[in-house]
Amino acid sequence: MTYSIQEAATRLREAIREATEGLIGREHLAELMILGAVSQEHLLVVGPPGTAKSAVVRRVAQSLGGNYFEYLLGRFTEPSEIFGPVNLNKLREGQVETDVSGMLPEAEIAFLDEVFLGSTAILNTLLGVLNERQFRRGHTRIRCPLRVCVGAANGLPEDEGLAAFADRFLLHVFVEPVPDPQLEDLLAGGWQAGRKTVAPRAELSSLDVLNRAVPLVDMTTVRGDLAHAIRQLRQADIQLSDRRIVKAQQLVAGATVLAGRSVAERADLWPLLYAIPTLAGQQGARECLRELLADAQHPLLHAVVEEAAQQPRSRVARLVESADALLQAPRAENFRSSAEALLREIDANFAADKLPVDLAKRRAALVAGVGEVLGAASRA
Repeated sequence: MTYSIQEAATRLREAIREATEGLIGREHLAELMILGAVSQEHLLVVGPPGTAKSAVVRRVAQSLGGNYFEYLLGRFTEPSEIFGPVNLNKLREGQVETDVSGMLPEAEIAFLDEVFLGSTAILNTLLGVLNERQFRRGHTRIRCPLRVCVGAANGLPEDEGLAAFADRFLLHVFVEPVPDPQLEDLLAGGWQAGRKTVAPRAELSSLDVLNRAVPLVDMTTVRGDLAHAIRQLRQADIQLSDRRIVKAQQLVAGATVLAGRSVAERADLWPLLYAIPTLAGQQGARECLRELLADAQHPLLHAVVEEAAQQPRSRVARLVESADALLQAPRAENFRSSAEALLREIDANFAADKLPVDLAKRRAALVAGVGEVLGAASRA
């Protein structure tokens, strides 16, 4: 089936929503994975054990469909465990070929946990798979269908060789345990998620539509803003390699396509933050790029934009979506409490004269809905 860009993007949004239901505070990780798949760039997730890194990746893969490969690397992991064993029949004929059936070279979505524990032989072969989508080993030469590879680790490596390998993951995201105020949500969501089966909400053909659109994005309108942002980062001693600077455009173009547009805008420049490879660098960039990030917004990638900018405008899309979900079920048991909480958040972020039009309409509808609930209660 052929989808339009808007239809494909909407299906991916449904896949994100399906995959992250019950996973508290991990929506931005799923959205970055989708951005990476659309931009055809890879994602490195850094965080302590037990922070749902593998759960998010696994569930996004289930929601998208396609061949999925997952492996936990160790210091004694053999290359054959990742890429497949030598084909013995071919070996008898004097040819060293690899049987890749069900292994990484055939995967469309891959997750490599503890990725920096891989041996030199594994990492060197991985470089070809990640950079060129080519698997080369002995006489075997295979074009890999890989859309996105997610690597995970507890921390960034200090070894220069491993740091160079980490640089091949353009997107870097750092996750922490769920904070104290959200523990009740974590418990409830985890209890629910353990009993939930993730249903496919999109096909990889949706990604194909968006992948083809990315190179066609007009970047000329934002190139000056992007260059100015890089200069600001350099002045703050936050360094990006020339390669990462150039490839960051791929992420901006991916965000543009997911927004249903073919011309990049200033509001699409927020992915630059995730091209910065260190946590300290990302934290510093939020401050020195504060003016640029004030414009950040996205109709589909709500959580990751909000996490990047941490400013009112970036919250609009999420607040609108939350309001629409409540207004579709105004007689729900928890409507009043949820609506009042949402109204408090809206009012805390926006003065009355600064409220965006779309959000102002929802706010008025929520106020009316709460009034109806209170009126019904008083009549009863």
